[in-house]
Amino acid sequence: MPKNAIESKSKMWNPWHGCHKLSAGCKHCYVYRGDSRRGVDSSVVTKTKNFDLPLQKKRNGEYKIPSGSLVYTCFTSDFFLDDADEWRVEAWQMMRVRSDLRFMMITKRIDRFQQSLPDDWGEGYDNVTICCTIENQDRADYRLPVFKDAPIKHKIIICEPLLERIDLSGHGIGLWAEQVVAGGESGYEARHCNFEWIMELRNLCVEQNVSFWFKQTGAKFIKDGKLYNINRRFQHSQARKSGINFDAR
Repeated sequence: MPKNAIESKSKMWNPWHGCHKLSAGCKHCYVYRGDSRRGVDSSVVTKTKNFDLPLQKKRNGEYKIPSGSLVYTCFTSDFFLDDADEWRVEAWQMMRVRSDLRFMMITKRIDRFQQSLPDDWGEGYDNVTICCTIENQDRADYRLPVFKDAPIKHKIIICEPLLERIDLSGHGIGLWAEQVVAGGESGYEARHCNFEWIMELRNLCVEQNVSFWFKQTGAKFIKDGKLYNINRRFQHSQARKSGINFDAR
């Protein structure tokens, strides 16, 4: 699984596009922001022309996505969106066929996980990582118990956009989570992210031996009581410079 960097051998696969805003973290969604600039209605969910990308081949018969690649899956929608129920069975099948790839998806709809599984899921596919997003304490306390008990081989908690202090100490993350990722919100209307909130999550991860990745500062970042307005192109690099990432052993 990826630890504190984007892997060079990676590919984006969006089998469908569009979503419906669900909770506080969706308010300034980057997909809605990008679609708005192109005059596209993000609330209309559509199957994409690259729906079958994992199975597509080049003229020489080789797969377009080479073996061993990390495939970021459904990053312009939500894999467990109910609009996509009719397409998901086939998407799961492609992941099963391409067991030589590693698929990673992020969801705010972990409560739809059980009803969205393929018949042969069992305890999970070895090549699938599912990331559950939590942006505040309310969503942490609602989603994480479901996520914890779900039969998934690889689980990552995404605290992004981090909108307030989140206490994960009562969720026993050291027993089941591979990694916690945290970051602020991007965009002109971004809400504040406080470095103290980031450090509390990081310190808990160190204590419970869970990998931690400070992914990005966000556009409006508070440190030592001072608000910093950070340009988009520096938000990831500034997070790296903090030197607080942690790899569990």
